[in-house]
Amino acid sequence: MNNNITHKHTYASITAIGGYVPTNKRTNADLEKISDTTDEWITKRTGIKERRILDQGLATSDMAVKAIEDLLTNYKKDKSKIDALIVATSTPDMPMPSTANIICGKLGIENVWAFDMNAACSGFLFALDMGASLIETGRYKNVLVVGADKISAYVDIKDRNTNILFGDGAGVVWLEPNSTSGIQDALLLSNGLGKEYLNIEGGGSLYPFNIDGFDTNKTYLKQDGKVVFKNAVKGMSEVCMDLLHRNNLSVDNISWLVPHQANKRIIDAVGKEINLEEYKALHNIAYYGNTIAATIPLCIWENRDKIQKGDTLLLTAFGAGFSWGASLLTWTI
Repeated sequence: MNNNITHKHTYASITAIGGYVPTNKRTNADLEKISDTTDEWITKRTGIKERRILDQGLATSDMAVKAIEDLLTNYKKDKSKIDALIVATSTPDMPMPSTANIICGKLGIENVWAFDMNAACSGFLFALDMGASLIETGRYKNVLVVGADKISAYVDIKDRNTNILFGDGAGVVWLEPNSTSGIQDALLLSNGLGKEYLNIEGGGSLYPFNIDGFDTNKTYLKQDGKVVFKNAVKGMSEVCMDLLHRNNLSVDNISWLVPHQANKRIIDAVGKEINLEEYKALHNIAYYGNTIAATIPLCIWENRDKIQKGDTLLLTAFGAGFSWGASLLTWTI
């Protein structure tokens, strides 16, 4: 018997990427007319100049379909080869069926494993690791991972604490097996301590819409900005360093940091905490705002011409729950 058999590790590699944002813009000038705010105030505190808003009558799945179609067209991918579809979203089209199933119907994709994941703004990283795990088992060869949210449906347009931050969008990556490189490692965490600081209370089983005397204010996103800021900077900074140390790497080994696009001040603070050169932190928050689960894939999609094959990417996010994490990968496109 040969006791020296070695098993090659299979990596999940990103082989294609797509994105979509609605054409309708909500600028800081628009918000000045609605609530007590100014362009200067918004820009100084968030770095955001405008955000995209999906029209009424359209849903999260519509943006996801557009992003997938963008990927299929630009990378000449065959949708019939898709084995699994994972959709990270906090704003599903409806409670059931899953948004992933609805996307399958709209795209004409049959007989695939399709399901949703909800980890709020960390959702894409959670879904990406799940997709990578499916590839690594050898049972799946082509996995689509989507991050998409129509968060504008849950934002009180008159609340300047939230209306300045959020926009709609969708991003998607295609994962395939690779024998040499791809998604190297991920560290994903939750603590259950943040519910009161960032939430949308209404619409679930606790506060269903049909309850007597339903308070419509519960359908709006609420957050304690100071608490979220503090925990986001701490959580993302620490998880990035822990992941690097676990892989015997330093910040100097990172080509690009792709952080969740929550707030430019948070992005800058995380970069400072981990001692990252400022130019290495990718961002597009100025024109899209916080698109929840879509921020990271959209940011990569926007910067795909800047990112080179072989570059080392460190992705990190923080969201409601609290949930947070980081992913380390080699770019293979």
